[in-house]
Amino acid sequence: MTAGNSTWWRGAVIYQIYPRSFMDANGDGIGDLRGITAKLDHVADLGADAIWISPFFTSPMRDFGYDVSDYRNVDPIFGTLDDFRALLARAHALGLKVLIDQVLSHTSDQHPWFIDSRRGPAEDKSDWYVWADAGEGGGPPNNWLSVFGGSAWSWSDTRKQYYLHNFLDSQPDLNFHNTDVRRAQLENVKFWLDMGVDGFRFDVVNFYFHDQRLRDNPPVSGTEPLNPGASSANPYFEQQHIYDVDQPENLDFLRELRRLLDRYPATTSVGEISSDRSPERMAEYTGGGDKLHMAYTFDLLNAESDVAYIRRVIADLESKIDDGWPCWALSNHDVERAASRWGKRRDPRLFPRLALAMLLSLRGSVSIYQGEELGLPQSEVAREHLQDPFGIEFWPEYRGRDGCRTPLVWNDGTNGGFSSAKTWLPVDEAHLPLAVARQEAADDSTLNAVRRFIHWRKHQPALLAGSLELVASESNILCWIRRSTSQSMLVALNLSGRPVREKLRYPDAKAVYGHGFSGRIDDDYIILEPYDALYATLDATG
Repeated sequence: MTAGNSTWWRGAVIYQIYPRSFMDANGDGIGDLRGITAKLDHVADLGADAIWISPFFTSPMRDFGYDVSDYRNVDPIFGTLDDFRALLARAHALGLKVLIDQVLSHTSDQHPWFIDSRRGPAEDKSDWYVWADAGEGGGPPNNWLSVFGGSAWSWSDTRKQYYLHNFLDSQPDLNFHNTDVRRAQLENVKFWLDMGVDGFRFDVVNFYFHDQRLRDNPPVSGTEPLNPGASSANPYFEQQHIYDVDQPENLDFLRELRRLLDRYPATTSVGEISSDRSPERMAEYTGGGDKLHMAYTFDLLNAESDVAYIRRVIADLESKIDDGWPCWALSNHDVERAASRWGKRRDPRLFPRLALAMLLSLRGSVSIYQGEELGLPQSEVAREHLQDPFGIEFWPEYRGRDGCRTPLVWNDGTNGGFSSAKTWLPVDEAHLPLAVARQEAADDSTLNAVRRFIHWRKHQPALLAGSLELVASESNILCWIRRSTSQSMLVALNLSGRPVREKLRYPDAKAVYGHGFSGRIDDDYIILEPYDALYATLDATG
């Protein structure tokens, strides 16, 4: 990866850092920017190409940074702008690109823009947010729902109108139909580009525009594809989100955004798309080379993990994305960790490393969430320790996101080496035996297995940017071929706890090693132990 390589992001490994929980440098129990800087060697040693840092901007922290009150400053909890500049310099010295979150669709209700807008129609920014008169009987203007529960509309006694919020009522939605709003947000993005960041992860990128006629969303009929992030406890998923998200005007704004990014060589963008029709939206948002570079897919972030489901996800995306580019993930700061969500009833040591090998063998780029390289399971956070407003709202049917956000464990000492103070969420004692220091000392650890695989993958052009062709299997293994101009590679993965022996269809296949798995070819058969993988090169006609 070099500074001048404008396509470095294709096939890149992007390591997601949740700053509150990565590393605490000042002893207050909350992770910070200096803590991140101190531990960047861990990410570089892993073989990652870039880091993605979740929001660290000034915020009242009602949604832990996804409610921004100043887009151009660092919240004092995390440090200062100089701390971020030092982080940027250290990352670049280690060969790491730096992507930062941008939450453009909404702000905090403490943002000066909203304070101005709430005063009424005479103010400069009166039309910067989505305001509407009451509906019949004085209720909300329509039936739109908040992801975090209840109506997506809240009443303002000051303005005597309702305002839209797709998330918390303290996160009012900006009115992207207003040219000044779009211009202001592009200037905020430019601020960080001028500082030297290498790109952005754009939060809820398909939420920017709303239907100006405020038409009601229809109910889910039972025949529509289920949003991968759906929760049965949340009424939000009982609607088809036709009018509150995914509006066609979004595409023109993404083109504006791309034109800005293209002025800064080798920068990139990945958009978070939470949609009822994710593959179609990903193709639309990344195709043509004039909008987003990558789309972050939720399709492997749900509870289903059988081979048939994964094959359907891959086939569906491959059939629709064309020249677009996905960014795959198994875990993030919003979902149960994959080691628990997908690893139930599976080997807790072997399955997490195989799951990451699978992810890293798909066509696209990859996001690895902090702690995933350690095989960390989901933490059980007691109700009295909950911080997440989502979990507090829907407890006990849905326990929120705190279980995947507990502090990362660097050693097996007090609080995992995170801080001598009380941490913002409790450190999970079950994580301590999986701490970084413990795993670094064990050659057969998950950490070292993942490191070996990522470094081996860097030298496999087919895995980095090749096409993908699914291959049928008689023994229920995941199997596909990746092809680039210089290499063709057969990938076979056994997600089960039983050994597999399957007839090899490619007589020219030659098993390759160095990646840490023991899958082999024996007498024209693929031989896989439980949670094992085979990588084999094929000749040009294979």
